[in-house]
Amino acid sequence: MSEHHLHIVSFDVPYPPNYGGVIDVFYKIRELHRKGVRLHLHIIEYPGRNRAPELEQYCEEIRYYPRVTGIRSVLSIVPYIVKSRRSEEMMKNLLKDKYPILFEGLHSCYYISDARLNDRLLIYRESNIEHRYYYNLFKAEHHTGKKLYFLIESLKLKLFQHKLKHAGAMLVVSDDDTAYLKKHFPGKQVFYLPSFHANSDIMIPEGKGEYTLYHGNIEVPENEAAAAFLIGKVFAGSSHRLIIAGMNPPQRIVQLASKHSNISIIANPGDEELFSLIRNAHVNILVTFQATGLKLKLLNTLYNGRHCLVNPPMLNGTGLDSLCHIASTPEALIKKLDELKDRPFTHADAAGRKQVLGSTYSNSLNADRMIGIIFGR
Repeated sequence: MSEHHLHIVSFDVPYPPNYGGVIDVFYKIRELHRKGVRLHLHIIEYPGRNRAPELEQYCEEIRYYPRVTGIRSVLSIVPYIVKSRRSEEMMKNLLKDKYPILFEGLHSCYYISDARLNDRLLIYRESNIEHRYYYNLFKAEHHTGKKLYFLIESLKLKLFQHKLKHAGAMLVVSDDDTAYLKKHFPGKQVFYLPSFHANSDIMIPEGKGEYTLYHGNIEVPENEAAAAFLIGKVFAGSSHRLIIAGMNPPQRIVQLASKHSNISIIANPGDEELFSLIRNAHVNILVTFQATGLKLKLLNTLYNGRHCLVNPPMLNGTGLDSLCHIASTPEALIKKLDELKDRPFTHADAAGRKQVLGSTYSNSLNADRMIGIIFGR
């Protein structure tokens, strides 16, 4: 049995792995366990997600702590997403030994500057440059109250970011974010380590499909803005068929889509249905107006779907440019759709993906790299 022990502080219950942040956490836990690392998981519970006995097979211990919501967490210079994830009980448990501590996302970093942890190896797992992410949520949001919250939180996150100087290592999901953190924290150990994910093999049917798919959690302002853009600027009046599939599409998006016979909405598809939609689409189209982090749905699409059409911010230093068709403007996106309409997805296309994804985005290889960084082997 390995004597490598690691504490992991998770901002949410990482099971089921059904949205971006927890996907990375869950598959990292599973792979590190497979490599023999003994994991001590600390979970800040979030309303609406149940405790997960499924995690017990991967961890030495799992402890849950309630999220501290309410006015005391709001009225603070510390960002709400951070302040609400404090727990003295968790600190007592972390102080019982000297094992390294991995903080998952800036959300979980309330104690990263705590003097009681000065003699510990603290690792920050980056998922986004959070203040940029929240500023873009501010720009995309329509509701005045939410806009104000996102703006204030963005400012607080930018101020809080300096506490990352206490991290002994940073593990970063994209090349662009790695460059940003190296610039802002010169001399710190900053490593590019892509997100962990559900895929191990390329599973793409050759040939052609009958529709273009956009998928995502549509209630997130970033994705709502992307869906509205695709409906109004790209597919309205087009001969191309678009399916928008995702969680909780706002009524505004449903109404926009209903005006066009070539556009349909599939709300809250199950995992199997979404997987089938991705595999059977002729083109998976993914656009974003936030050049932050790594969009895990891009990885999922490249492992499982045919042609992948994206705008440049979706790639954001991922090294995946060669596997995608890229266009920026509505006119350029339409032109690419026209070019791809009669182009089958081939065995050679799949082989190209396998080569690139297998070298950079292998969970096994990245777990080995992570173990080397933390435990020095």
